[in-house]
Amino acid sequence: MHVADSHDLVKVHGARENNLKDVSVDIPKRRLTVFTGVSGSGKSSLVFGTIAAESQRLINETYSAFVQGFMPSQSRPDVDLLEGLTTAIIVDQERMGANSRSTVGTATDANAMLRIVFSRLGVPSAGPAFHYSFNVPAGACPNCEGMGTTNDIDLDELFDRDKSLSEGAITIPGYSVDGWLVRIFAASGFVDADKPIRDYSEQELHDFLYKEPVKVKVESINMTYEGLVPRVQKAFLQKDKEALQPHIRAFVDRAVTFTACSECGGTRLNKAALDSRIEGVNIADACAMQISDLADWVRGIKDKAVAPLLKTLQQTLDSFVEIGLGYLSLDRPSGTLSGGEAQRTKMIRHLGSSLTDVSYIFDEPTVGLHPHDIQRMNGLLVRLRDKGNTVLVVEHKPETIAIADHVVDLGPGAGGAGGTVCFEGTVEGLRASGTLTGRHLDYRASLKSDPRKAKGTLPIRNATRHNLQDVSVDVPLGVLVVVTGVAGSGKSSLIHGSVPKGAGVVSVDQTAIRGSRRSNPATYTGLLDPIRTAFAKANGVKPALFSANSAGACPNCNGNGVIYTDLAMMAGVATVCEECEGKRFQAAVLDYKLGGKDISQVLAMSVTEAETFFAAGHAKSPGAHAILHRMADVGLGYLTLGQPLTTLSGGERQRLKLAIHMAEKGGVYVLDEPTTGLHLADVEQLLKLLDRLVDSGKSVIVIEHHLAVMARADWIIDLGPGAGHDGGKLVFEGTPADLVAVRSTLTGEHLAKYVGA
Repeated sequence: MHVADSHDLVKVHGARENNLKDVSVDIPKRRLTVFTGVSGSGKSSLVFGTIAAESQRLINETYSAFVQGFMPSQSRPDVDLLEGLTTAIIVDQERMGANSRSTVGTATDANAMLRIVFSRLGVPSAGPAFHYSFNVPAGACPNCEGMGTTNDIDLDELFDRDKSLSEGAITIPGYSVDGWLVRIFAASGFVDADKPIRDYSEQELHDFLYKEPVKVKVESINMTYEGLVPRVQKAFLQKDKEALQPHIRAFVDRAVTFTACSECGGTRLNKAALDSRIEGVNIADACAMQISDLADWVRGIKDKAVAPLLKTLQQTLDSFVEIGLGYLSLDRPSGTLSGGEAQRTKMIRHLGSSLTDVSYIFDEPTVGLHPHDIQRMNGLLVRLRDKGNTVLVVEHKPETIAIADHVVDLGPGAGGAGGTVCFEGTVEGLRASGTLTGRHLDYRASLKSDPRKAKGTLPIRNATRHNLQDVSVDVPLGVLVVVTGVAGSGKSSLIHGSVPKGAGVVSVDQTAIRGSRRSNPATYTGLLDPIRTAFAKANGVKPALFSANSAGACPNCNGNGVIYTDLAMMAGVATVCEECEGKRFQAAVLDYKLGGKDISQVLAMSVTEAETFFAAGHAKSPGAHAILHRMADVGLGYLTLGQPLTTLSGGERQRLKLAIHMAEKGGVYVLDEPTTGLHLADVEQLLKLLDRLVDSGKSVIVIEHHLAVMARADWIIDLGPGAGHDGGKLVFEGTPADLVAVRSTLTGEHLAKYVGA
């Protein structure tokens, strides 16, 4: 490829963010550049931590001081020179806000356009466009305030009628007898704290349960008193259920029944909006349609007055279908989308954009995509480039690496063993380069010549969850089963909805790990316990000293390593603690050594280094070594022990959970796309691990799109043929060899091509 001059390049010189070792690269503008390398090699540090971060910081600086006051202040990335940057638009896999008022339609422009169409063509008209929105009073159902559901609270789950408040009558999480929440009730004067609730007068019971907010003095402090029911509604029911902590979610499940609002039937809209129709269809019907059907319906509306708008709406809906999301509906809550679905939904907004010469930055856009859908995704990335944009993609899948104009391969290893550029150039050059990525680009897993035989079955009968169409299938046990099919075909519905949870079934997924910024792999896996014990034993002191969450914490930053400054209405700022220099421990604790290292040095080690460290010599700890060995086994050897859990990707989180569960006695493992975020070389390692699990007597069921995993399966269950209501059927069950031989499904076609059959 001919590069005209430096104006056509994004120049990065001397990048040192995280593990980058003075990295310098020249990235061609208006081209598609793919960044490759093993997990932890520095791809994200270069693309997101350096290029995107600086682009965003520079844009923020163009705003007035007043506006900047409301933005998080960003420090300049650690890099000597960045030249030729353009505006960066980041399309990542962050789950979309789990706000219950946000849907696929409101998160894209589709809803807004549909509302205008109805305000112009709906009969009878409900008024201007905002009268068709459930998020404003003019359009919302007055009964449920646009939420679509009403809730019924079981009072017996909130309190024990036979006890008094001072005996702990309130059974809601967080309501302890000596806590403020209960003290407000006790000191309010509205109820008698020492009387059992069943003996309350009618007035007392009403004040206890439903009283509107009033100011009261509690221990000479002004507080707000409010009935228990509205308090519960505000604290727990106005947040999305998925965002609640597990024990609170369990309480909500017990105490609250959500039912579709009787007035609007769950559509969230008022009568005027629902009565307004175009050819017999109201806006709620339109939003409930599968998007592929809605696109056909919009195509049938012929009206010159709104023709340009209909054309734009048409393009938006067609983009959903093209990107493999045609099975969604506009009323689907955005918080229920997977990481891959969320990323593709965000992408829709940019496909119709008239911006050119911007940088689009994607983080593994193929996550959650069947090989059939990856081809379409590739087409979209190329389309963005051909509009005159610079497209930067962090990716592991060979099908997407193949379409790159330019490749930057980072490595050679992960963490401290990574952070350098191993190759820069064309895909052909990468293939011939001999780097780890280059060598694995043409790696093909071969079909098993002798698949294992089932040792029993797990019967699933007449499954109808979501889009499943009465599916009955026997899932073989004692073998490696791969469940596959295009995105939206019903894989998760079948497995998560039908495989019984509980005894012997270990379900490992990519959901966020509950934990604060104090949590890290060492605390989460229980590894810190044997490490603290080893330090305590070697130094004759108590183990609590070696916890940054306990006695050993630096008093200045409370063991956080950073000081968080809350700036009221602005985003908070974190600065490294000057006293412990980010090490999190008191200086005295760092005088205690184990095998020549202090506790902060041990927490800075990678899993691989620590595995060797705790294997022998003075630091020998069989307990620590066993946990570290399992973490290395699932491909997390590059993670540092003290890295905050909040920085882990979905695939990393899943593999960390898998490492913990491997110590359990579960007989059936259910994994959801365990190859997410894995380099081709690591996929090989994961396949060996899955084989070892099965050989040790476990049953492994994997929901997966990766062709290498399908090829190594003993048995494949393929759902389809399409997505949404075009899917939900069992289209094949049998060995991979049979699937390749009959080629009767999309999966079969791609697998046959992959194994060269």
